[in-house]
Amino acid sequence: MEDDINFHLEEAKESMNESMDRLQRELSKIRAGKASPAMLSGIQVDYYGSATPISQVANISTSDPKTLSIQPWEKAMIGPIEQAIFAANIGLTPMNNGESIIINIPALTEERRKDMVKRSKAMGEDAKVSIRTARHKALDYIKKAVKLGYPEDEGKRREDDVQKIINSYTEKINSAIAAKEKDIMTI
Repeated sequence: MEDDINFHLEEAKESMNESMDRLQRELSKIRAGKASPAMLSGIQVDYYGSATPISQVANISTSDPKTLSIQPWEKAMIGPIEQAIFAANIGLTPMNNGESIIINIPALTEERRKDMVKRSKAMGEDAKVSIRTARHKALDYIKKAVKLGYPEDEGKRREDDVQKIINSYTEKINSAIAAKEKDIMTI
């Protein structure tokens, strides 16, 4: 029974790690007024009939804090990349110079910054909900094990362990959100 409980705790930790990773990926997509290749990470390009991430058909770099440069590996991909960026509706306007695509990142207004902070906080709350779901599953399993004969004081100790894990992940989420908020609000 001890092995089963350990297995469920590891499963809960894995689920929490996935939630944290997903939050980090989503936060990296929120632009904070600075150019970052991660801003284009969710964009798919039509590459000979197949949807392909933009990073697999071009080199994306930042030439300065306000400019993204996209250098396609095949010149024929300039048009599809430009169309994919427009279609993604992320508020960026690509400029095609025939050789590469340049994207100037506009300065953010105070209102837009506040909206982005709200969005990042909402993402943090979603991650916390996911973590609480993992906690709930682990605690349910521990309670079932206690009903089936697992020592009650050991069950309480395990529940405390789960809560400590939850607290550490909640703290990680809070610090990630605070760092993103500081990044967004820094002009």
